[in-house]
Amino acid sequence: MQKKLLIDAGPLIALFDKSDSWHLRSVDFIRQLNEKPVTTWPVITEVSHMLDFHVDAQTGFFKWLSLNAVEIFELKDVDLPRIIELTQTNHNVPMDLADASLIIASEYLNTNRIASIDSDFNIFRNRFKKIFKNEF
Repeated sequence: MQKKLLIDAGPLIALFDKSDSWHLRSVDFIRQLNEKPVTTWPVITEVSHMLDFHVDAQTGFFKWLSLNAVEIFELKDVDLPRIIELTQTNHNVPMDLADASLIIASEYLNTNRIASIDSDFNIFRNRFKKIFKNEF
């Protein structure tokens, strides 16, 4: 059984921003997926913020989410110490909440597969010291 694929904000922003240089690649990537990717609410928040330049882009994203296009991994309050740990141990490569949430999801789901534009996932590791395999 193939491990779940996490998806970061970059490909999702590009999917709904036609002026983004990654737009066509994101469209092709999503069309070719034969699985439902996993993301987190912090990633969704980041995407929404970055799409706030146009209400149609934002609502298109929300409508796409409402079609159950992605699985949303839920963080819990017990994950806060891990978020703090990740933020403190990655001070040389700044880690935001969205990045930390994906690392935590990778630990719960035991996956190292990710779709990201962010090269930081070449450096970040989860608690199992797994290298992320960027499939984007």
